[in-house]
Amino acid sequence: MTAPAGSERIELLSAQDLTRTLQRLSSQVLETVEDGEALLLLGIPTRGVQLARVLAKQLETMGGYPLAQGTLDPTFHRDDLQRVGTRMVQATDLPISVEGRDVLLVDDVIFTGRTIRAALEALQAWGRPRRVMLLVMVDRGHRELPIQPDFCGRHVPTRRSETIELRLQDLDGEEGVYLRREQ
Repeated sequence: MTAPAGSERIELLSAQDLTRTLQRLSSQVLETVEDGEALLLLGIPTRGVQLARVLAKQLETMGGYPLAQGTLDPTFHRDDLQRVGTRMVQATDLPISVEGRDVLLVDDVIFTGRTIRAALEALQAWGRPRRVMLLVMVDRGHRELPIQPDFCGRHVPTRRSETIELRLQDLDGEEGVYLRREQ
């Protein structure tokens, strides 16, 4: 990836660090859920979807059983569309019912908490899970709502003007987590 002119990209997690972090997060998830085979992973577009796929593979390897994995697009439940703008909506894909299940929402970065609030509202439209947990790769602070992840790869205090990029091999041809700041 080529950095936009006038910006700096700082590596926060190398490919090796990302692999170790995913293994740690997977272990934490397996230690927390009572019945891993009944767990449903839901990735939040855009990067959370791919991260959920990678995490599902890791959990399947560690747990020895397949996991249900899908996507949940909360776009139409957002309360800040005028501020953040819209992107192409992805179809919500629930491979099994959420009713009575442990659901793990997966996102790449948590910032204000508004995406997760919208995801929780969207999830309620599909049923009543037994429990909802949140896994993020990076918590960058600046919360506007009292929402915290249950599982977090890394806490990285940022300026509001900075961004965090999760890069995954299948999508980007490289892996790692980067801080991007404008110069």
